[in-house]
Amino acid sequence: MHSKFHFITLQTKQQKIMHETKRYLVMSALPYANGPLHIGHLSGAYLSADIFTRYLRLMGKDVVYVCGSDEHGAAITLRAKKENITPQEIIDKYDAQFRDVFQKIGISCDIFHRTSSPLHHETSQDFFRILFQNNKFTKQTTEQYFDESAQQFLADRYIMGICPKCANPDAYGDQCEKCGSTLNPTDLLNPRSVLSGEKPVLKSTTHWFLPLNEHEQWLREYIELGTVDGKPHHDPRDWKTHVVGQCKSWLDGGLQPRAMTRDLDWGVDVPQEIEGSKGKKLYVWMDAPIGYISATKQWAADHQKDWTDYWQNDETELINFIGKDNIVFHCLTFPAILKAHGGYNLPTNVPANQFMNLEGKKISTSRNWAVWVHEYLQDFDNQQDELRYNLIKNMPEQRDSEFTWKNFQETNNNELVNNIANFVNRVVVLTNKYYGGIVPDFDADQAFLSALDGEESYFDFEMTELHDKVEELCAALHGYEFRNGLKVLMEISSYGNQLLQSNEPWKKEKTDPELVQTVLGVSLQIVTVLSVACRPFLPFTSDKLRKLLNLPLLQEKGELELLLETLAEGQELIPNGHKIGEPDHLFSRIPDELIAAQVKKLEAAAAEIPQNINYEPLKATVDFDIFTKTDIRTGTIVAAEKIKGAKKLLHLTIDIGIEKRKVVSGIAEYFEPDKIIGQKILLVANLAPRTLKGIESNGMILMSSEPDGKLNFVSPPDFSSNGMVVK
Repeated sequence: MHSKFHFITLQTKQQKIMHETKRYLVMSALPYANGPLHIGHLSGAYLSADIFTRYLRLMGKDVVYVCGSDEHGAAITLRAKKENITPQEIIDKYDAQFRDVFQKIGISCDIFHRTSSPLHHETSQDFFRILFQNNKFTKQTTEQYFDESAQQFLADRYIMGICPKCANPDAYGDQCEKCGSTLNPTDLLNPRSVLSGEKPVLKSTTHWFLPLNEHEQWLREYIELGTVDGKPHHDPRDWKTHVVGQCKSWLDGGLQPRAMTRDLDWGVDVPQEIEGSKGKKLYVWMDAPIGYISATKQWAADHQKDWTDYWQNDETELINFIGKDNIVFHCLTFPAILKAHGGYNLPTNVPANQFMNLEGKKISTSRNWAVWVHEYLQDFDNQQDELRYNLIKNMPEQRDSEFTWKNFQETNNNELVNNIANFVNRVVVLTNKYYGGIVPDFDADQAFLSALDGEESYFDFEMTELHDKVEELCAALHGYEFRNGLKVLMEISSYGNQLLQSNEPWKKEKTDPELVQTVLGVSLQIVTVLSVACRPFLPFTSDKLRKLLNLPLLQEKGELELLLETLAEGQELIPNGHKIGEPDHLFSRIPDELIAAQVKKLEAAAAEIPQNINYEPLKATVDFDIFTKTDIRTGTIVAAEKIKGAKKLLHLTIDIGIEKRKVVSGIAEYFEPDKIIGQKILLVANLAPRTLKGIESNGMILMSSEPDGKLNFVSPPDFSSNGMVVK
């Protein structure tokens, strides 16, 4: 390179912030270890945290990214009961799966910890103990739902009922997953126990409560003004509108004391020395968020660091990435716990994402309407960045977004393949073809000046834009605008494609060799920029690019900061005379048949689980002797007619082998008389006779009822004989 590029160094807000903050602690909401991860989880709390952390490392910052499995609570014991294994087996299974998925998809936690660890139990108990000793709790005896059949108090997730806000019939005692409302068990209409299906009763129990109402004033200042104890803490304008709005809504409605303990048999014990602690466990929000602290402690012990630098030092920023369903707990409850304890930093930002939908519907684990990340990794081998790219481009940063398999295919084929891969491949192929893979010597300034002078040249790419674009990308990442940052990355690649297309070096190597040297020389600089700038978004692609360029893999130790400095000084990023590698494809096109197979797989999996079922609660248990007194026989309908004046009733004649029975059945709304002749049925044959519309009915047909009320026959096989006893 004969002369330096000329660049303008911009003193952006991003640069000033980066120099002011000494260290960062980044946290992702702990995934709950009772099921696998789906793409909604990735787009909610994990990809955003990973992008931000990688960016900070690339800028040379002191940053620790902590996460881990949330392994306590009622849902885990419910899953264990369902699978007939122990809670420990459940958490071991999903913790291992989380670690595998995170490693394979490129979520770069510095530590992935476990809330079942002894260190976590000790840390969370110490937290509770200090709050108790400092009189931060109130002890209250309240009425809590109790399952008399199971003989135990019911935690929030052990209770279901009708949501008072959206009428979802399957809302949980702590939250409605349909409308997202946070609830208390007593808010539910027609509550039922998940354990027995019976209606629970209210029974007195004693717990320790955190009086959130006493924290209202300072929490309002923290959320709305960004101050703590009258001192500036953060700029509230940097917080997402929906985060602030949801918190203000709760504050305006008045905060209520919240129980910090539960009657459970699985979780962190309330410290035993506290009177009345027997049988009590810490509430999940007195347990799981403390997992961020215990994880930091473990990381610090493993790396000979001081954990208090990250939690109890004013020069550290706490950034907490979550989904919108956890906003209130992370922005109000957790800060209140930290403040009540004293001596801890509070989060400076909680950039919660909203929800990602799937193919026009809300992702639902209970209905199996989800793209499971571990299955994607099996079906799309070595295509991690393809999924990352699509999820980042459609990240629900300010509003709900949607994933579709068709859009996934389009972003891969039209953007990753046609833009980045196309540009890089042409540069590497031409460099190997014309120069044996050696970076050519070139003069970018002279080529640009000749274009301005009107000489025959098509070099219209101003290099100052490259530096400015990288700074724009950095500013977007520092402001949690990851979609915009990805957009800027693609613009840099597009610049490269435009440079090639407008100059067509494949046509001019013999007629204008200096222009070709310049075009390919500059293009190689752009590819080098991409190899660094893509790292937060597409880490696996970054490694591929570095190998193509025959450059060291990034260690995420200030390489982006060095890139900006090098560009600002006008120095080359990859020197002339350097030998690059051989051509290799970055991305491959995804065929229609693979996408069709995924759509079919999704629909088939969802079809296996009934949709939107409002299950009636199980009836009270009966003795076996009572059941054996019921005489259920196989039979066949041999005659059927409508009953005059009765809209719902049919008069049936049923052959039960030993005789023919006359039965009145309320099925006329769903079945025409002439179409059910020959229908196999099951009949309760020893039911006491009952007169309906003047006709004596001797028995009752067994039917099943759909959610919409439609009835279906419960039928024995066609080959079964009439009159056989059902046992």
